[in-house]
Amino acid sequence: MRKFACPKCKTKMEIQKTINNMTHISCSNCGIVDVIEISYDNVDEIFLEFLTRFDQGLVTDKTKQMWEETGMVRDREDIEFMIGDSKPDKTFKDILFSQSYYVARYIDMSQAEPEMGISVDASGLSLEICKYLISKGIKKFYKFQQEAITQIRAGKDIVIEAPTASGKTEAFVIPVVQMAVDILSPNTNRDKISNMTGVFAIFVYPTKALARDQIQKIQQIAQQVGITAEIFDGDTQYNARQKIINNPPKILVTNFDVLHYHMLRRTRFASILQSAKMLLVDETHVYSGIFGSNVHHIIKRLKRICADKLQIVAASATLENSKEFCEQLFGVKMHVIRGSGRHGRVDFAMLFPSLMRQRNIMVNITKKMTQKKHKTMIFNNSHINAELVAIQARRQKINIMVHRAGLMTGYRTKVETMFKNNIIQAISCTPTLELGIDIGDVDCVVSSVVPVNRLIQRIGRSARQGQQGYAFLVLGNDPISQYYTNHPDDYFEDRQRSYIDPTNSIIEDFQILAMSCDRPITAGEIKEHKRSIQKHIINGYLKMSGNLAFPTRAGAKQLADHTIRGIGESVDIFLNGKMVGQRALPIALGEIYKDAIYLLGGVKYRVIEFDIVNKVAKLEKIPSDYPYHTRALVKEWPTIKTIFEKRDVYGVEVIFCNLHIKKTVHGYVRIKFNDDTEQGEQQFTLERPINYEFVTKGIVFHAPRPANTADDANDSDYVEASGYHATEHVIIEGSNMITGGVSQDLGGIALGTSGLIIVYDGAVGGSGASKTLYDRFEKVFKRGLAILSECPCEATSGCPRCTFSYRCGNNNEYLHKNSSLEILKRITDGQKTEITEPIEGERPLV
Repeated sequence: MRKFACPKCKTKMEIQKTINNMTHISCSNCGIVDVIEISYDNVDEIFLEFLTRFDQGLVTDKTKQMWEETGMVRDREDIEFMIGDSKPDKTFKDILFSQSYYVARYIDMSQAEPEMGISVDASGLSLEICKYLISKGIKKFYKFQQEAITQIRAGKDIVIEAPTASGKTEAFVIPVVQMAVDILSPNTNRDKISNMTGVFAIFVYPTKALARDQIQKIQQIAQQVGITAEIFDGDTQYNARQKIINNPPKILVTNFDVLHYHMLRRTRFASILQSAKMLLVDETHVYSGIFGSNVHHIIKRLKRICADKLQIVAASATLENSKEFCEQLFGVKMHVIRGSGRHGRVDFAMLFPSLMRQRNIMVNITKKMTQKKHKTMIFNNSHINAELVAIQARRQKINIMVHRAGLMTGYRTKVETMFKNNIIQAISCTPTLELGIDIGDVDCVVSSVVPVNRLIQRIGRSARQGQQGYAFLVLGNDPISQYYTNHPDDYFEDRQRSYIDPTNSIIEDFQILAMSCDRPITAGEIKEHKRSIQKHIINGYLKMSGNLAFPTRAGAKQLADHTIRGIGESVDIFLNGKMVGQRALPIALGEIYKDAIYLLGGVKYRVIEFDIVNKVAKLEKIPSDYPYHTRALVKEWPTIKTIFEKRDVYGVEVIFCNLHIKKTVHGYVRIKFNDDTEQGEQQFTLERPINYEFVTKGIVFHAPRPANTADDANDSDYVEASGYHATEHVIIEGSNMITGGVSQDLGGIALGTSGLIIVYDGAVGGSGASKTLYDRFEKVFKRGLAILSECPCEATSGCPRCTFSYRCGNNNEYLHKNSSLEILKRITDGQKTEITEPIEGERPLV
């Protein structure tokens, strides 16, 4: 007998544990399916039990029919109907028909040929540029490239919106190089161009890795007409820096961290920026949240020191609000140019983990793909999931490595090189690889849930050489996944909206001090930033001299410990005396505390020491087969300080406000790695609770009181409080894609039986995430109601697909599904509520 061979057709069978700790056995070839109610540790015993059942005639189509009738898997005929006239290959069809999960949607994502524009010869570009492009096989521009080149050369501020590998880079590099020649002098001898002083254009990339990946393409085009292009960042060697400062290139490639650092210190490098006439910002959608809010101010500061008006050119993946967002980020009116590029055929499936866990599905697909020599990227939405997928995949003998933020730069570069050179066949990554870094051929993309425009960005990684591509969106055991399973078409309507908060007072205060260091603040600027400047003068950080504001020595020192990619402090993580990573506060509190299990590069560690005062954590390595991870238990106390806006949503008064949050990590729960219940099996108390306080922005509303749905009247308070708690979860988790995936950046508090529910930005000072939610609260309530009413679970507290949250600091305890369902029903029916508690000043809400 061949091991694990189907007794009916002899094809290899798949054996997986289900989400209910049973065992699922299936053959994708003949469709035979069985579920064994006992979960064995030994797969040989599982298979022998299956063969016994098969010989006894107990394994029939009735098993498959049962799962189909209960909606756990999709009927084979339904899948065939979805496929229609499309012709996915056998590898893809085997995955679709495996009967191991629910197939929510199939799409042939093959795209029509992009619209072509004028020929290169007729573009009016320099002869040298035309010859170069033709030598690279580019005889015609895409229509969007033609439009971008024309608009940029006409001096317009534009944003180019197009997927990965669609030709965005050429669309802005070519006209900038041409303009650098034209503006110097149309008749200038090209040998003299390189000797003219002054930077003409600043190209900014969000990461050093992406900048170094793109610089070669920029230089190849620029050198055709004698234009110089150089990179200046934290990795640029001293001699190269001096050469750039002494003889500035026409095109300078850098990042906003470098611009910020050198402008406030008035270095020689900052002085060469003053001649710049153009600012080009690639991957603009990355500048969302705290980072983008800082970048908004850095751009304003750059404009201050430049002698001429800066022309702005941005490039971005597709965004729902690219024009609105870019105009807010850059402070100018912008024109949007949209485009597409060529790709090979890509087959796409949306899968729901009805029987297998999400990670099991992702790992199984990766195994099938890599066995067929298809290089695969698995995109995860969190550090821990990226690590867990890699750990589980290695157990399946998959050659895989982790790529995520928090790992050292050298390690990430090594992973990129190994994948590009076919040394590894798979990468488990976070959004760090959504950007256009060249990692070579990619055949398959497996993604967890993100907004559809980010999914398209990820899928754009595959089939770039014209080969067959494969793409899978693997839904999770969470409210939004449950919703998309029932409403798959809605997924393609829920597009990402990037957001920033330029009014964040903490960011503004920080950036005003930096501005004063760049150059004294003028009378007009003092009027614009009156609150912040008065505060700095009182604190002794700024001083007035005539109509100008100057930084004091104490003010300059305030800038030393800040980073533009976050607010406040970060925790430095050490292993054997060597720093191996960093994590920003307050998010670090949920991951780093005494005895927490911390994952780094696919390896498990235990936190042996955490010093909140000095912001230092120390790790020790633990065995790879250690079966648990941990989640913090947290108590939070909010205080409303200032109301910015208020409005009625179905009759419920909702306010957007400033909040003071006191957060205490008092313990943690231990959770098995493959446990999808989102509840820890054992709780532990920290000997020394960790306290942290911060100011942020958020939403507060008063939920309607539910009727007494308890069996015992004495339980009415429990039911009510549990209903509010569940409602807070559903609002954050269920609205995730409505707001463009911002739930990762939000926290929530339900205040006992008061009915007050708070949703706040998890970043110090506010990131703009809660404002994005506030603006769409009608849709949030409506979708929350749909999630609860459509979830088939019968548990009083609900389940991970409706009321649970993997971020819950209370171990998902004391939730009441029916009570929350009634609360949301009362809201959407128009029951009026008001916030009657004191809301101004420092009085707590509890």
